[in-house]
Amino acid sequence: MANNKIIFGSSENMQELDKMSAHLVVTSPPYFNAPFDYPDLFKSYKEYLTLIQNVAKELKRVLDKGRIACFVCDDTLIHGKKYPIVSDITKIFVNKGFKYRERILWVKPEGYIRISRRSGVLLQHPYPMYYYPDNLQETILIFQKGAFDYNKISEKLREQSELDMDEVQKGKWYLSVWNITNVLPINNRLEKGIAAFPDEIPYRLIKLFSYKGETVLDPFMGSGTTLKVARKLERKAVGYEIDVELLPTAKEKLGITQTKLFQTSPEFDIIVRDDVKHLRTQLQKKVESKEKR
Repeated sequence: MANNKIIFGSSENMQELDKMSAHLVVTSPPYFNAPFDYPDLFKSYKEYLTLIQNVAKELKRVLDKGRIACFVCDDTLIHGKKYPIVSDITKIFVNKGFKYRERILWVKPEGYIRISRRSGVLLQHPYPMYYYPDNLQETILIFQKGAFDYNKISEKLREQSELDMDEVQKGKWYLSVWNITNVLPINNRLEKGIAAFPDEIPYRLIKLFSYKGETVLDPFMGSGTTLKVARKLERKAVGYEIDVELLPTAKEKLGITQTKLFQTSPEFDIIVRDDVKHLRTQLQKKVESKEKR
């Protein structure tokens, strides 16, 4: 069996993973009912936070002692109401026993954001109280499960995973503000209709917080960006996702070329839970229909 896994099922229950078997979490949860990506996905904000709480509980179980969980997230504006997702996720993880280690701001270049009408309000009404800025940033929350034992890492593995300090200096990784161009679905065939983050974010986080050969987990896999980068950096990769329709995109991104859609490859075990098997059947029919055309 392959060490890498793609699991279609909710990460609220990661039954396929043993206790303390993951060494790093890099993920971006769905943005609560975000108009562009997830409109009306959740019945209420409480339901959304319950999902995060359940996932945080499971991450506490599967993450190894002293290890890191990174969440790329942002507050969400829906119908004029802003939801404090960043602070609420922080509270949830702290309440589950994680240490709040760092907060990094991911800043996108001006001109690379999606269409926003917020700043235009001030142009139409140049008076006090009409100010609504366009958002150029997202937050990377970094949590830690207890203290890390540096003595557990062998000298050989330490040397194999050594950072390129020229790369760190050039990219200014040492700052709490990272300037990284975001992925625009309109310009990226694979990411069309998917709220994906750029490769550079998991690339930095995986290099900074894991060693070669260790397991990187993404509980909200999406199109598989974290898994792709983890493999490139010689780490094992595990992803959970509930939307089976993302499998063709993930397989293409990960270089999995099996003809049968749900066929396990030498590189990846593909597991479909019973609760989403009906979705698997629907997707298989869609794919077969396209192939006949």
